[in-house]
Amino acid sequence: MAVKIVRQVKSIALLGAPTSAAGLAGGQEGAPAALRSAGLLDRLAGAGFEVSDYGDCKPRVYRADDEHPRARNVSEVLAILEELRPKVEIAVKSGALPVILGGDDSVVLAAIAGARRYYRHVSLISIDRDAGLNVPATTPSGCLDGMVISHVTGRGAPELVRFWGEPPLVREPNVAIFGIDRVDEPEQKWLVRSPLHSYLAVDLKKRGPAAAAQETLETMHGSRHEFVLLLDLDVVASEDFAATNYPGSGGLSLDEVRQALAVFARQPNLVALVLAGYNPARTVRFGF
Repeated sequence: MAVKIVRQVKSIALLGAPTSAAGLAGGQEGAPAALRSAGLLDRLAGAGFEVSDYGDCKPRVYRADDEHPRARNVSEVLAILEELRPKVEIAVKSGALPVILGGDDSVVLAAIAGARRYYRHVSLISIDRDAGLNVPATTPSGCLDGMVISHVTGRGAPELVRFWGEPPLVREPNVAIFGIDRVDEPEQKWLVRSPLHSYLAVDLKKRGPAAAAQETLETMHGSRHEFVLLLDLDVVASEDFAATNYPGSGGLSLDEVRQALAVFARQPNLVALVLAGYNPARTVRFGF
């Protein structure tokens, strides 16, 4: 669409996507409300941002769904994507930065699709402990959250691949998975031959997360092309942050994640930020 987007550097559009449908447990659907109650809007305003709150989509909650063991709750996942996508489109068109308070990772599909309404080339940087490269044929659990990068690149559940009329949403060379620490065997086999960019948590710790983040941007042309940033909070080591459904020791520290975020967030071509993985029902020491 030939629409000139005038970016408003200090403008944020806040969107809630309360869902745990793509995961294997509930709780993440409570994240948007909990983050607002914790004072997120006031903190953003205090930092000098003008915040427009677009409200929440209808909650979509995890259920067992044994009828679809290879793609659990796919209809619910698709439903929230269809509801969220036009909200993202409106936010992008306004020139604001959409900040999506998600539950599970699946909502990143709507963020990318909304951005692609106005930008032809959109890359994806996923800061996540898990690779997200399973597919229905290889998944050990049927968890759609564990296939999110496959959905984006056209290899995942057909219903979610077709969510974008001309898949893939993002070509593999324009995807970076940053901070991975848990990779299933089928995912590892795919990584060996895939052109997507992968950065292990152990390597980031040695090289420095800020330097690695800058290299990621340069490798993917993120300093020139638009990109969406997905932050799944389970990338943070459980010693620093355990309010997720899938915590784990090791990985990146909270400070290391902040260092990488500082590089990614200051890029003028960041077109959407998705926060996922937070389960407020789990007790944790965490503050904004």
